[in-house]
Amino acid sequence: MALFVTVEGPPPNNFLNYGYAILRATMARSIVAAGLLPTLGIFHKNRYNAYCLADDLMEPYRPYVDQIVHQMVAEMGATDDMTKEHKAVLLKIPAIDVTIDGEKSPLMLATQRTAVSIVKCFNGEQRKILYPEL
Repeated sequence: MALFVTVEGPPPNNFLNYGYAILRATMARSIVAAGLLPTLGIFHKNRYNAYCLADDLMEPYRPYVDQIVHQMVAEMGATDDMTKEHKAVLLKIPAIDVTIDGEKSPLMLATQRTAVSIVKCFNGEQRKILYPEL
C-alpha cells in the first residue's frame, strides 16, 4: 500500500506531515485487515482520496504524533531538513504504547482494535468505537 508523503513546509509541519502519513498508513492497514475499504469514509468524502475511512478513524490518534514531534523538536531542534535521525524517531510511531479499553498496547495493535470495533458497530454487536485514552 503506497502512500504519497509530503514533508514540505516549515518545521514542525514537515515532521507532523511525515508522522501523520505513518499514522494514516498504519490505520489503513488495520482497516483492510478488518475487512473494510479505507476509501469509504464517514465524515471524509472525496473521490480522489483512497483513504477517507483511515482519515476518519485516525483523528483521535493524532495527539500521539503531536506529542512525539513536540518532544523531538524540543530535544533535536526544528530544522527544514528531515534527517535520518528525525525519520528514525517518527518511524517508531506504530510501536509507541497507548491505552485502549483500559489496556496498554502498541499503537499498531490499538488501530487494529479500533478497526475491528467499527466492524462490530456496523454489525450491531456493539455501540461504541474503541479509541485510545490520552
